[in-house]
Amino acid sequence: MDNNELEKEFEYSLEKEIEFNLEKEKLEQVLGEINDEMLRFIEKRKLITEYILDYREKQLEEYRDDEDKLIEYFDHERFVKEEAFKTVDRKIKELNVLAKAPYFGRVDFKEEDFDEEKIYIGRFGLTPEGSYEPVIVDWRAPVSALFYTSSLGESSYRAPAGKIDVDILKKRQYIIKKAKLSGMFDSALDVKDDILQMVLSKSANDKLRDIIMTIQEEQDRIIREPREKTVVVNGVAGSGKTTIALHRVAYLLYNYRETLQDKVLILGPNSIFMEYISTVLPSLGEVGVKQTTFTDLALEIIGLKGVMNISEYMERILSGDKKFIEDVLHKTSEDYLEELNDLVNKLDEEYFNISEVKFFDKVVQSEDDLKDLFYNYYKDMPLFRRSKKVKRIIYSKLRDFRDEEVRKIQKEYKDAVAKLSKTELEVEEGHLNYIRKLKIREAIEEVMRAKRELTWLDSNNVLAIYNKFNSEKELTIDDLAPILYLKVKLEGLKLDREIKHVVIDEAQDYSPIQFIAVKELTKCSSMTVVGDSNQRLIPLKGEVAMLKLNNYLPSMKVEHYNLYKSYRSTREIMEYANGYLKEESIVPLVRNGEPVREHKAKDIEELADILEKTIEELNEKGYESIAVICRDMDETERVGKAIRNKNYVKILDNEDIIYNSGSVVIPSYFAKGLEFDAVLLVEPSNELKDNKLLYVMATRALHELHVFKL
Repeated sequence: MDNNELEKEFEYSLEKEIEFNLEKEKLEQVLGEINDEMLRFIEKRKLITEYILDYREKQLEEYRDDEDKLIEYFDHERFVKEEAFKTVDRKIKELNVLAKAPYFGRVDFKEEDFDEEKIYIGRFGLTPEGSYEPVIVDWRAPVSALFYTSSLGESSYRAPAGKIDVDILKKRQYIIKKAKLSGMFDSALDVKDDILQMVLSKSANDKLRDIIMTIQEEQDRIIREPREKTVVVNGVAGSGKTTIALHRVAYLLYNYRETLQDKVLILGPNSIFMEYISTVLPSLGEVGVKQTTFTDLALEIIGLKGVMNISEYMERILSGDKKFIEDVLHKTSEDYLEELNDLVNKLDEEYFNISEVKFFDKVVQSEDDLKDLFYNYYKDMPLFRRSKKVKRIIYSKLRDFRDEEVRKIQKEYKDAVAKLSKTELEVEEGHLNYIRKLKIREAIEEVMRAKRELTWLDSNNVLAIYNKFNSEKELTIDDLAPILYLKVKLEGLKLDREIKHVVIDEAQDYSPIQFIAVKELTKCSSMTVVGDSNQRLIPLKGEVAMLKLNNYLPSMKVEHYNLYKSYRSTREIMEYANGYLKEESIVPLVRNGEPVREHKAKDIEELADILEKTIEELNEKGYESIAVICRDMDETERVGKAIRNKNYVKILDNEDIIYNSGSVVIPSYFAKGLEFDAVLLVEPSNELKDNKLLYVMATRALHELHVFKL
């Protein structure tokens, strides 16, 4: 290296050191402002507390003897406390997070006719009291989209005022831990390279929390789609589908909080998965988002118990139960949706045997009038709600006829009494009054008789109707959506809480009826639907429903995205997984790791020995989550029992078990959607091999994959 090159390298190194020191000073300054804001908000909380206590004391004294005023006061106090404390506590929590790592990125850019701007981007925003310029910009703010673009130079972002064109001059990323700057990187191209590699190399739990630093341009574009759009993401394993879905929720709540607050519903595949992602939204400052599974939601609404659980359901499929699989294929098809619609139409035409309603010899409602009500005036109303409406109308008419009859009886009585002399009145009045009461009683009994004859208006239980339609077979998870669909169509069922946005994860497993049932139940205007068509383990006729969502939900503005790039696993793991797919291959991110190791064992005892040694080796490497993934529950229990003697290994044999970390043995269908630092895949025998299943099992691994063959 000549003197010029040495001099240039020295200058570059010196420049970097100066830049690093300037950034350290900037960090100290920002931390100071965070601390000042923290003290201000703590003082605010104290003042609010004092105000409420003082207000309470005065109100209690003033209205000590007025119970109604006291109740009114307590309602007001609760509202003040909830609203004020909610805001202040939220901000204090955000500041606590920022105090450890205020920001992770910076963008320098220039807008035409304006001076150069420099913004620091963090998990939350910070604008000190009395200032109009933010010290830290929230990653969800429109301008922060510039950080996630793929390169420097001309770009734009969507602001409330419209599209803003800018020239991006610099993008910088920071590694800040415990309020200390330990590294920074300037990026001319993608927001990945060193920091992305660092985050992806972490354990599964840490990676989920830190992913905000490494959102890619294609992912960010989906996250920032307008609120009214329904986004469908078909992405390969490890493409960040769940990350996109959860961060889109955070983005939408940040930008449309007044509209969406407490009105977002997340539907995941099973309880293990829901527990796995449960900390992500709170780490982004979002609470109050209902997270559940479609099955749990449906069972709660219908009030059902005893439905075949997911474990038995998947076991029947994996065992190759032909009759059961035929039933699954049928109930998840468009044909079944047509059959349900035919059932609804048939019930609409034939369920009620309409007949006229009479009061004595007078027609209250003719058959033609009733048919007109059913099939014209209220034809758009669900059938059983329609029948209740018509019944109310008939009851009202009967009441009018009864009242008219009673008025007539009263008049006849008065006229008869008026015609009698005083002497006749003494003799006849009691008899006439008796006749009056008798006739009134007859009129009332006639109303009761007419009401009793309205049994043709009674509606059956929807579950009973469905069971008959289903030939009284045992109910499975595939029956829940059809039951909900019938309850919507026949009863007008809807959720008791308002929902304006729904997130569906692992959506490749949803049938057309499920999507329609969710839409009809929630009446939501938009959805975020993510899944991988290659990971559907449930048998299917034709294409997965999520890819044809426009057909089933035509009122929604659906935008489809395909993601082929995987960020989860090493190149070696992804290339191995590609071998199981016949369709498009995963494009692995350039992150190299250990080669995939294959092991052979002659029997279960030898397999257990090799598994135990491998788990010990992986534990020594410091891996926090290790999964032995088996094809089905029988294999899971067999392998689990064989190895749990020498290692502490948990067997995940039902979906209600909570998993955070450690070594587990788990069946393939419970592992879907999860990721582990290392996976030990127990490959089934040749006659039971299923490439899609093996693809799902292999792509759970982040850093190491071991394949065991018996």
